[in-house]
Amino acid sequence: MIPKVFREVIDLGDGREISIETGKLAKQAHGSVVVQSGKCMLLCTVVSNYKQSPVDFLPLTVDYREKFAAAGRYPGGFFKREARPSDGEVLTMRLVDRVLRPLFPKDYHSETQVMIQLMSHDDDVMPDAMAGLAASAAIQLSDFPFECPISEARVGRVNGEFVINPTRSQLLESDIDMMIGASADSVMMVEGEMDEISEEEMTEAIKFAHEAIKVQCAAQVKLAEAFGKKEVREYEPERSDEDLAKKIHDMAYDKVYAVAKAGSSKHERSAAFSEIKEEILASFSEEEQEDLSELISKYYYKAEKNAIRDLTLNEGLRLDGRKTTDIRPIWCEVDYLPSTHGSAIFTRGETQALATVTLGTSREANQIDMPSFEGEERFYLHYNFPPFSTGEARPIRGTSRREVGHGNLAQRALKGMVPEDCPYTVRVVSEVLESNGSSSMATVCSGTMALMDAGVQLKKPVSGIAMGLISDGDSGKYAVLSDILGDEDHLGDMDFKVTGTADGITACQMDIKVKGLSYEILVNALKQARDGRLHILEKLTDTIAAPNADVKGHAPKMVTRRIPNEFIGALIGPGGKVIQELQKETNTTIVINEDPVTEEGIVEILGVGNEGIDAVQAKIDSLLFKPEVGSIYEVKVIKMLDFGAVVEYTEAPGNEVLLHVSELAWERTENVSDVVNMGDVFDVKYFGIDSRTRKEKVSRKAILPKPEGFKERPPRDDKRSGGRDNNRGRDNRGRDNRRDDRKPREDKKDD
Repeated sequence: MIPKVFREVIDLGDGREISIETGKLAKQAHGSVVVQSGKCMLLCTVVSNYKQSPVDFLPLTVDYREKFAAAGRYPGGFFKREARPSDGEVLTMRLVDRVLRPLFPKDYHSETQVMIQLMSHDDDVMPDAMAGLAASAAIQLSDFPFECPISEARVGRVNGEFVINPTRSQLLESDIDMMIGASADSVMMVEGEMDEISEEEMTEAIKFAHEAIKVQCAAQVKLAEAFGKKEVREYEPERSDEDLAKKIHDMAYDKVYAVAKAGSSKHERSAAFSEIKEEILASFSEEEQEDLSELISKYYYKAEKNAIRDLTLNEGLRLDGRKTTDIRPIWCEVDYLPSTHGSAIFTRGETQALATVTLGTSREANQIDMPSFEGEERFYLHYNFPPFSTGEARPIRGTSRREVGHGNLAQRALKGMVPEDCPYTVRVVSEVLESNGSSSMATVCSGTMALMDAGVQLKKPVSGIAMGLISDGDSGKYAVLSDILGDEDHLGDMDFKVTGTADGITACQMDIKVKGLSYEILVNALKQARDGRLHILEKLTDTIAAPNADVKGHAPKMVTRRIPNEFIGALIGPGGKVIQELQKETNTTIVINEDPVTEEGIVEILGVGNEGIDAVQAKIDSLLFKPEVGSIYEVKVIKMLDFGAVVEYTEAPGNEVLLHVSELAWERTENVSDVVNMGDVFDVKYFGIDSRTRKEKVSRKAILPKPEGFKERPPRDDKRSGGRDNNRGRDNRGRDNRRDDRKPREDKKDD
């Protein structure tokens, strides 16, 4: 039986469309859709268990994978099979997860899985921009308890005009690359990079994307209605006790408020809060504790959150005693590690990041091999968050999704300030050594200083700050918090990270937890963030005002040369012999790439000592050396022959030419050694290609005065062949000087 297919089409307004289709594929999933734009097709399926999990959170898994078959390619590696997700896939998972998770009920704890797969790829369509739409559309067709449809859209700005879901080629020309996640009513997530734009421009981009998302949400509603909207499933709600909640609130609120107002350190504060909680637990009998322990903990944390929020809204004070706009004390240091190419420490309050920089050739570029994109990164940043940074002991099981996401944010913040003509591949690694509030922004700051310490000529230094928002929808009160603590990250209504130079924003990441946040509040929050960024930036430039003029003495120096395509083979040599010997002799690394446009050879020379680099450059100069006809050059004898001397140009060692015996002197020369010897240095005149021998011709005698009474020898008879050019009268033809019309030996016999 042919399945009935339901379909909705979204017009992007510039001739492009996105379609959402269901009814054909994966019908045993609780919801499934195919989202298509051009030839790009995403299949999204959602499933949620009907039994609640015994945990106090939503076990939601968002999985995004790109199938290599979608682009007609084979996976790399020995097994030729898709394996662990790439960083690009992990980043897409995070973008979708951050928008979906808040819309499930807080007491819904059934294991839920959202799987999004790229099944067909289109070079003109970036699939990650449609992943959020696919996930939400599939959920709308299910019976999950989910608040409302959402979608995500990428916004770019090309030639001053905003574009929704730009192509990759458009994105190269865009000064904005932002992903916005939202419902029809509220913006919920923003993440992206920008070319030093203003706070107002960023807000306008968000508004533009939100209008497009509203259309996408409406299309999901239409599709669900046509398909047949399912009744929301019933599930066992969390246990609750309003009387107990009020009792614990009354017991905890004032005590928590007092501790929060004391402005103590993280450990002192945590110990005081734990003591309050233990006192409350002790007020219950053992039987009550056994029965109500989960509820007591839940209601205590709710009271704690309310007390801390009220302190900030009512008195403008925060957990560590700061006012809302205050930045924690900062200290910085550069060149801390003696053996790295660059290093820096950034410490802000109880957060510390140590960044290192390593410089290399294009061979060290980070290779990106995804079905939707193949390329390389010449600048990349890795972020490590070990458990000791928060005083914990827990197992380390590879790089977490959080580490991938935070590292990517810091990388996007900095990469626009690395000049395009930077010859190096640059790797920055951030080791988070302490954490209590935005280690990713500490990474941006330490990374900036480490790059400057390494001698990377950043266009401008970049700083970053994490901000928070606490609001009271009923009274209209709100407080924007600069440089938030870890605790404030959890209890606020919005947390956002903003990075930038003194002239504008370079990257941002926002998670907005309240509905209908006004753009006025958003702009005010961004402006307060700018003040904080500039304060931190001043601390960075006080430590290192500008990039070091050169790389460190022990760091590799890099020189890049371009050579014509026809010389690449000569530099490499047969089987790589020439380049391998040259690297060994000069203690350098030489990498040769071909410019895809000009087809020139791009030669990268990396070496610690200038002597080795100079030697490689001399070899290249020698290869590229082209003497001009009529010019005089200094040469050195490097080989003696019966019929002349092999000489090399002293300005281009290795570039050799034969100086024929007839061109040594005006007088008749019987022996070459009568005129020159090994190692002699003298001048010769270059005549270009000899029309008779088809070889380069140089002459020593041409720049010497003629002896008195010298008579030119009669011109050589053209009918004669072979012999020397000095017209000695001997027919000294060799095998290479046979007449062209000489018949083969066999023909001669026949005659």
